[in-house]
Amino acid sequence: MEKWLYVMTIKKSKTYNRVTKAVITEHVENLRRLDAEGKIELCGPFKGYPGVAGMVIFKTETYEEAEALCQQEPLVTGGFATYGLASLQVACKENNYLL
Repeated sequence: MEKWLYVMTIKKSKTYNRVTKAVITEHVENLRRLDAEGKIELCGPFKGYPGVAGMVIFKTETYEEAEALCQQEPLVTGGFATYGLASLQVACKENNYLL
């Protein structure tokens, strides 16, 4: 059985340096809610990766569902960031690393 995850890369916009504590709090509350709903595999900020704030790896049923979550991200809706979204086919012991 194929398993897919969806990787959101949060890209800093020109106004990213104006992010307020309130926006970061809203961002974290959104992550907590999504995690409680079982929709996040992994997330976190990047260090030393210019122009990119971080990533969220979604466990959703479809790419379209993951994209809808990206569009609801407070950093995106506030204009502080844009995003990229990629489909990642999981390679693991259970599927013989896709061999």
